[in-house]
Amino acid sequence: MAETGNGAQAEAPQIKMQILAQFIKDLSFENAVAQKGVEGEVQPDIQVQVNLDAKKRGVDNQYEVITKFNITSKNKSGGEPLFLLELEYGGIFLIENVPEDQLHPFLLIECPRMLFPYVRRIVSDVTRDGGFPPLNLENIDFLALYRSELSRRAESEQPQGTA
Repeated sequence: MAETGNGAQAEAPQIKMQILAQFIKDLSFENAVAQKGVEGEVQPDIQVQVNLDAKKRGVDNQYEVITKFNITSKNKSGGEPLFLLELEYGGIFLIENVPEDQLHPFLLIECPRMLFPYVRRIVSDVTRDGGFPPLNLENIDFLALYRSELSRRAESEQPQGTA
């Protein structure tokens, strides 16, 4: 009997991912302009740092993924700070049928990708409500971020030459 070609799909179980909850774990916004003022022309220089963390929860197939954003804005001309925004945004995910060797990248690439639109909205609202033009974060390539973190860890684990 000839195989129909659907045999491979029938063997591999369908990956299931569901966001069970989303939450702001920590949020801080410091408006240095309002506190100290800025003289002269203001040309913001914005730096965005992203860190990711994931851990298994006590319930089967549930994971907590935290995206940590540290956003600083300084004046290009004098270097004085304009604002500092720190945000930790989390999600609780139900993930099934992901092979064990693919779970770590799945948690640190796909899950943050699902949370990012909500982070972008929060950052935009907080900066606008803080008296600045809304900051619309550009898309983040979580795959590139994951790969750079892997290479950074590999470099730091290499044994250093002994003297």
